Amino acid sequence: MDDSQTAAPDALDPGTGFFVQDNTVFLNVYQGLVEFTGFNYSQVVPVVAQNYTILNNYKTYVFNIRRGVTLSTGEPVNASILWFSFVREAYMGQAVGLANYGELTIYMTQYSKTGYAFPWGIRHAIQAATGLPTVTNLTLAVEALNNILSNFNAANTTIQKVMSYPDQAYVVTGPLTFETNLLEPYRDWLLTLGGPWDVVVDPIYIDEHGGVQGNKVNGYYDVNGGPGTGPYMIKSVAPGLTQVVLQANPNYWGNNASNLPIIAQPAHIPIIVINYGEPHGTRVEAFATNQAQISYVSIPFFNQMYQVYQYKQYYSFNQIFDELGYPPGFNYLGMNTQIFPTNITDFRLAIVHAINYTEILDKLYTYNGQPLAEEFLGPVSPGIPGFYNPDHLPLYSFNLTLAAYYLNKSGYQGDFYVVTPNGTVLGNPNGNRLPPITITYLAPISPLTESELEIIQAGLSQIGLSVAPQGVTASVSLTYVTPQASPPIQLLGWFPDWADPILQEMVPLLTTSVGLPA
Repeated sequence: MDDSQTAAPDALDPGTGFFVQDNTVFLNVYQGLVEFTGFNYSQVVPVVAQNYTILNNYKTYVFNIRRGVTLSTGEPVNASILWFSFVREAYMGQAVGLANYGELTIYMTQYSKTGYAFPWGIRHAIQAATGLPTVTNLTLAVEALNNILSNFNAANTTIQKVMSYPDQAYVVTGPLTFETNLLEPYRDWLLTLGGPWDVVVDPIYIDEHGGVQGNKVNGYYDVNGGPGTGPYMIKSVAPGLTQVVLQANPNYWGNNASNLPIIAQPAHIPIIVINYGEPHGTRVEAFATNQAQISYVSIPFFNQMYQVYQYKQYYSFNQIFDELGYPPGFNYLGMNTQIFPTNITDFRLAIVHAINYTEILDKLYTYNGQPLAEEFLGPVSPGIPGFYNPDHLPLYSFNLTLAAYYLNKSGYQGDFYVVTPNGTVLGNPNGNRLPPITITYLAPISPLTESELEIIQAGLSQIGLSVAPQGVTASVSLTYVTPQASPPIQLLGWFPDWADPILQEMVPLLTTSVGLPA
């Protein structure tokens, strides 16, 4: 049993789910052409692919699909299924496809103009195969691709012509040969494909349960998941995704294969029960009594978990806690620059100077005197060296006097005022009193997030700012795709899919087009 993340997955569809807590399911049920070698996010190994060839100065990648790979249904995997999987992920227009394929196989300028995330060249492919003017007629192109993907038949000659059209992002060049063509040379494309989202999905299952529509999620797939090629399959799902039960895939193609990479090894545990959203005490108790063999707690509670562990006389702390190193991700307080009042630069400066960063690090991210996190100046994290803070800019300081100065300035700009605990009025006394500022976080709240919010609230209250914390599910947070639909402040984390400081850190964090705050 695994008492996993405090928040439930946002979705069990790898074309929609985009949070860390999804990975336990995705990495075991689904597989990609290549996958990361364990925890090394800078190296991949072939899995569904037997091998690959890189051509055209890193613009063309040709994958030879491993013979004998099947879905858990027993359906053989071929290049047509790969084509369907990749086109679908992009065309759904969700955060997953946009973040991973933007400017690589999707023209983001065309996406902005049309509202549809077509893989480049596919409208030409459909026009060449059908004779329909899909290049110039957007409505016709959407109808045609909806029909192709929702009634997918690899034996259909018209669909074969579409898939084999050479001048497009994804091309079927043979029964077991799949080609990807990028808009620009990109050496890290294999790292793009190594994550838990660029995976093989089942066209038959999807078409039997809602099909594919441009810019829309598949509601059934989101809450139920579907067949994959991995060593496990989904046995059951509880309402609200509070529990997912995995069982070993009896039809796993790797059961009788040899020389498989570690990431593709067959299942060794028959049944895995994953509980999401368990209260902190329940997670600690379940691990202590061996009801759960893996459990998730925040850093300040490591000692608590070990002290109540019933087998601590047999196992040392280091035998049950595994330090896997620093990930290249970060927790952040994201502020919406397009809506009031966080659209005022001085207001944002007031907030950043009212937070006690040292207290957060010392209380919440330090264990036995060892710091397990560090403050940094974004948007690129120190986990990706060579790009971080080349101008050596200073970090934000905790300075309530400076925070009050900026808040006073912003009050005149935004025609509002606040009152500090000692009665001082900051801002325009003739304006409107500023109401509480909403800060959203992933629910249910973890002790770590709760403690962070308490420290943040304490600092902001010293300059007269009142905070209204609001818990939202991961699926709700993914609907924040425009500034107007997003809250003023979000307390979230961001972990890049692969180590690219531009496409995976700067772009996602500075745009709302992939479902993250501005």
